[in-house]
Amino acid sequence: MPTLTRLLTLLALLVGAVYAAMAALVAFVEPVPVPVTVKVPIPALQPAPVAPNTQTGVAK
Repeated sequence: MPTLTRLLTLLALLVGAVYAAMAALVAFVEPVPVPVTVKVPIPALQPAPVAPNTQTGVAK
């Protein structure tokens, strides 16, 4: 059982360290808002061309 106890203790310490690091980031780091612009190419806004029906010659 000592090996299991050592493993669980080590895992608990690692989880505690990660939790403490996250809490420190929340407490001490202030996010900076920045504007984001994304250019959308015009062909992406146009619908795809529809091929005419070969039997009737009319597009669906």
